[in-house]
Amino acid sequence: MNGFSDDGYIIDQDYFDEYEYRTMQASINGCGWIAAYNIRHFLGHSVSFQAVMNEMDYMHSLRIPGPTTMPVMRGYLKKYIPAMTEHIGREAAFEAARGSEAGILRYTEEDVPHFISYIRKGEAYRFFNVNDGLEDYVSSMDMFFKTHVLPPHYVSIFTI
Repeated sequence: MNGFSDDGYIIDQDYFDEYEYRTMQASINGCGWIAAYNIRHFLGHSVSFQAVMNEMDYMHSLRIPGPTTMPVMRGYLKKYIPAMTEHIGREAAFEAARGSEAGILRYTEEDVPHFISYIRKGEAYRFFNVNDGLEDYVSSMDMFFKTHVLPPHYVSIFTI
């Protein structure tokens, strides 16, 4: 299977069409569990992507198609990464992101709600699973927000 970087991050959800998440192909709605997996990978947790995907899937009380909900993301992160803090709103998210080592950002990519993960790489950041062509993307946080995290959409970020 592809979809992984050489260092073990999931960078492209398009490769997960043979897995089911929330009664759909995970290639369609897997960005939430992928972001959670990537942060756990960054922290050195020994966990498989299937374990993250399955646990987050079963945290949803309704067995219906859909994306990862914010209550599920919050609950999962609180359980496994209690040090992560949430910041809501574009400006709060931007300020928190610039001072973080890693995080999960929820914003709207091409008019679709989307979760991505990122890690700090010196003065820049490495973003995973942004969109086609930007699967493993390095940018300043300022440029990423200017080109991807556009008003007036809802923005939330979890940082460590």
